[in-house]
Amino acid sequence: MSDAAESKKRSRKHYGGLKNKRQKVSRELDVGMQGILITCNMNERKCTSEAYNLLNEYADKLYGPEKFADKEESGSEEDDENEDDDAEAALKKEVTQMRESTEKGRRRFQAVDSGANNVVFIRTQNLEPDQLVHHILQDLHATKKKKSRVILRMLPVSGTCKAFPEDMERYLSTYLEPWFKEPAQATYQIAFKARNSSHNKRDDVIKALAALVGKLNPKNKVDLTNPELTIIVEVIKSVCCVSVVRDYTLFRKFNLQEVVKNDRAPDQGPKATPDNAPNQGPKTTPDNAPNQGPKTTPEKAPNQGPKATPENAPNQEPKAPPKNAPSVKAAQAEDEGEGGGEPAQQAAEPPTEATRNGSTEEGR
Repeated sequence: MSDAAESKKRSRKHYGGLKNKRQKVSRELDVGMQGILITCNMNERKCTSEAYNLLNEYADKLYGPEKFADKEESGSEEDDENEDDDAEAALKKEVTQMRESTEKGRRRFQAVDSGANNVVFIRTQNLEPDQLVHHILQDLHATKKKKSRVILRMLPVSGTCKAFPEDMERYLSTYLEPWFKEPAQATYQIAFKARNSSHNKRDDVIKALAALVGKLNPKNKVDLTNPELTIIVEVIKSVCCVSVVRDYTLFRKFNLQEVVKNDRAPDQGPKATPDNAPNQGPKTTPDNAPNQGPKTTPEKAPNQGPKATPENAPNQEPKAPPKNAPSVKAAQAEDEGEGGGEPAQQAAEPPTEATRNGSTEEGR
């Protein structure tokens, strides 16, 4: 019997597994939390480390250094008296003490599992996350000093609810009142993103949310260029994270890598002038024009033969004399006749048989 009792007592000592499971559940993103949603490009561990350093630096400036609650030393005598209690009672007491110490000694910032890749959620305690994030971005925008390498966007989360249409409408109708309910009014835009959630369509959520804002005050107007307020809605699995922020466009959608860049229009380079126009070589002139040979002149024009004249014109036949025009010989004979010689008819007569043989009738 004594051995069986000891085995039961030993088995009861393994209740610590329940404690670990509860601790893991509390370190996941859940409804009712406030914090900061941070995106990165891989390397979540480095992102978490940078987030702790950056948040603690600016939180100390805004709220002062973090103070930890001292552990109460009362009850030491009770511990001595309860040494003889059974194992089950001692275990319950230990769990209660751990819960109390956790609530009292909770850190200002605590990383929890976000439920999505490349997303880190930092849970905040006793501070306003939207105020802290705006202060960080305002300082980075003014100083242009880069303080992170892995962190991309830093979005405050001042409210969370279940990511179902009915729950979101019920929660947001109350949550948005301080900014949009009469007499308050503002221009706004909606920034929506869903991760690991297929039951929330972007267009449906935006239409429902815009209708809700219009119901709070019909004077609220949508402005996608330079709105006064931006409603950020981030859905991860079954949790909807919400916040209302200012200067969303000025701070480049709360992107820490973009906000430290120069204040010029995005996706535009320096103004191109005739002197520094990109992808252009030196100015071309008639003397140094590219891809051109030496200056051609009529004397040495390429692919041209000698200058054609009437005497050596190629592929040309001599001009045919006009009809009834006198021959060259006749013309010469006329000239000779005019000079006092033989008549032109005699010169033009064809030779006779006698003349061919070189003799005359007188010679016969």
